[in-house]
Amino acid sequence: MINTIEAAKKPSVAAIEGLALGGGLELAMACNARIAAPRAQLGLPELQLGIIPGFGGTQRLPRLVGLSKAIEMMLLSKSVSSEEAEKLGLVDAVVSREELLASARKWALDIAAGRKPWIITLNKLDKIEPLGDARKIIQKARSQTLQRAPNVPHPVLCLDAIEEGVLAGGYAGSLKEEQSFNAAVMSPTGKALVHFFFAQRSTSKVPGVTDLGLKPRQVKKVAIVGGGLMGSGIATAFVLNNIPVVLKELNENFLQQGLNRIKGNIDNRAKRGGLSKEKHSKALSLINGTLDYKDFKDVDLVIEAVIESIPLKQQIFVDLEKYCPSHCILATNTSTIDLNLVAEKIHSKDRVIGAHFFSPAHVMALLEIVRFEKTSAQVIVDLLNIAKIIKKVPIVARNCTGFAANRMFFPYTHSAHMLVDLGVDVYRIDKAITAFGMPMGPFRLADLVGYEVSLSVAEQFVKAYPDRTYRSKLTQLLIQDNRLGEKNKRGFYLYDAKRRAIPDPELNKIVNESRRLANIMPHGKPLEISDKEIVERLFFPVVNEACRLLDEEIAVKASDLDITHVLGFGFPAYRGGILFWADTVGAAYICGKLMEWSKTQGSFYKPCAFLEERARKGLPLESVINAGSRL
Repeated sequence: MINTIEAAKKPSVAAIEGLALGGGLELAMACNARIAAPRAQLGLPELQLGIIPGFGGTQRLPRLVGLSKAIEMMLLSKSVSSEEAEKLGLVDAVVSREELLASARKWALDIAAGRKPWIITLNKLDKIEPLGDARKIIQKARSQTLQRAPNVPHPVLCLDAIEEGVLAGGYAGSLKEEQSFNAAVMSPTGKALVHFFFAQRSTSKVPGVTDLGLKPRQVKKVAIVGGGLMGSGIATAFVLNNIPVVLKELNENFLQQGLNRIKGNIDNRAKRGGLSKEKHSKALSLINGTLDYKDFKDVDLVIEAVIESIPLKQQIFVDLEKYCPSHCILATNTSTIDLNLVAEKIHSKDRVIGAHFFSPAHVMALLEIVRFEKTSAQVIVDLLNIAKIIKKVPIVARNCTGFAANRMFFPYTHSAHMLVDLGVDVYRIDKAITAFGMPMGPFRLADLVGYEVSLSVAEQFVKAYPDRTYRSKLTQLLIQDNRLGEKNKRGFYLYDAKRRAIPDPELNKIVNESRRLANIMPHGKPLEISDKEIVERLFFPVVNEACRLLDEEIAVKASDLDITHVLGFGFPAYRGGILFWADTVGAAYICGKLMEWSKTQGSFYKPCAFLEERARKGLPLESVINAGSRL
């Protein structure tokens, strides 16, 4: 179709307004000219889906903007505005919206009459670099791609198609593109990223809530209690999206620190080019501080973001009920505490909901919305809409210790500590996990998060799930040695001035003491294990816990847990999420391995009934279950 349009005896001109992404831009590039309205966006973002442009984009974009820019746009899924596109040569003219169609028609008539050039994009060569330079550009891109994304095939397939077009011409390149596109679509990566794409768009559909016909209420003003790292990050997320915030703290000193953190967050966004001067000033003007709950009299939503102390949270909610208007949503940012405890001492329990942000809250895309038995459907609908406004991907979970996100993730850390006590090297574990695709290993992550938080959360899990936790002394021994992670530049790693992590040979003393206290090494010798099994030992217990969440209907659907693991903890999106990946491995294999390990390491690895059933029946973990009744 694209080649037919380009080769037609009648000229064609694309009139572009709004978005021309993917196939839209490929169709436009096959036309003999392109006219765009102001602020239109043009790009080829297919690689985000694990595929490559399939309508000639790998051939025509380099011929219009040059090889280097085309590779950048495709490999980084980077769009350009119509104004930039005109400078690059991707667009022939930018005209007002009102003039767009008339200008495009006139341009077509001018081509037909010979007043404008009749350009066949696939035949253009003037923007393509000389062959020697072109080879170097492609080789450099290939080398960088293999270094940056060694586990994914589609960027290399895209470069293969581009290279064929440069060496053998646009028609041969188009045939190679078709071949490469088919290979990408059928690859595990392509299937995983397409799954991830649609899973993100389905998180806001909650059976029994979003199908009731409720309309979200407007949130004009938000209050945040607590100006620490999390509270200031949450406040930043709101003011960056034009929602006024009042921040409350205990005293003037803490308040000023919180306001300074918010200002720092906004300044950093502006420095990176994410904010204009006008938006920067607007965001700063939307934040106000207070020491008094009386300033909460006109807020529509309040989010408590203080330390994980049940008595403190209970007192705050008593005060919120007293001072906030009767329609105000009362949310807590707790990551683990049962909402029944948080709301225990107030009457308006139907307004209470969990709004669990991930740190840093103004950067991380995930928002875990937690409801308990008393939370009204209206409040859930309101919070889903708020997530959309502040550009977060929401997942809704039922109430339990750790909710869906942290409860699913806790076995990962526990298993990593168990492996160390079994004799596996800390740094080898981190390397195996980063090679699998995680942004950092469990011990580098522990240094980043800080041990006080880890110990506090671990205690909650030990109390709630004593039969499937592992109690290592490793973290306590680090603290005793005055190792606090990145906070004081000493943890599992040492840190230089640029926060680069350097393995510490002195760590062996602490590791050996932890192993002595644990005394679980088989016959006193280190466990012999492959890198593949290290990955399995850390992630199969996570899969097991995710199965429990589905079985108990804590999660609405399996794909929500995929999104949680990718956006909340950095699980590689090109693997589709924890349960999608588990299905590629196979429930029977995972269940068998867990049973094997449980014979030597006990109930921590014991597979749950849900996983055992799926393994026995050969059913995928991602298959639909009826999760609507309790929600």
